[in-house]
Amino acid sequence: MAHLSRIGWEGAALETSPDQDRNQFQAIARIVRAQGRKGEVIAEILTDFPGRFEELRRAYLERTGQAPEPVAVENTWFHKGRVVLKFSEVNSIDEAERLRGLHVLIPREDPIPLPAHQYYVRDLKGCRVVRQHQGKLSEVGIVTEVEPTGGVELLRVTLNDPDPDDPSGSGPREMLIPFAQDICTRIDPEAKIIVIDPPEDLLDLNP
Repeated sequence: MAHLSRIGWEGAALETSPDQDRNQFQAIARIVRAQGRKGEVIAEILTDFPGRFEELRRAYLERTGQAPEPVAVENTWFHKGRVVLKFSEVNSIDEAERLRGLHVLIPREDPIPLPAHQYYVRDLKGCRVVRQHQGKLSEVGIVTEVEPTGGVELLRVTLNDPDPDDPSGSGPREMLIPFAQDICTRIDPEAKIIVIDPPEDLLDLNP
């Protein structure tokens, strides 16, 4: 099965931000703890594009229930698979420790352009999945998540049809669809549609 292409993993809009700001920012790092004596923090990288930290001069910090707080970035460097950040306003270990667990955000309108046939997870979520079979199109469901596997990513799709074995209709059915070139024949994030042409055994394997 041919892998369609590398997914652009970058934090989606955070659900903890106020409603008016929720969709305006994306997370690129999560602060783990203080690092050094001058207010530096070390953070877990949440993006496939760590090179963006090299030019990062302004970011935002996410605090639960509050609007993102703008911060000036004085310096950045990498350390053991993580990124160290020095914010201009943070100059002591105590101040740095208060940032533990916060997400580092950037505006959503500042994404790194992806090569052809590569997609951000946030752009795939919410896409309608339509099956093409014997020249006909039929609605399948909606992409709710993209699952990393170390190989071909899986689209988690909430199906439109209820489970025939669950007369109570207590919960929606889901299907996992490989994000592979020979299955996903059309991907159009702008139109919010993904057309699939899956083998019959794939549909049989899903509950």
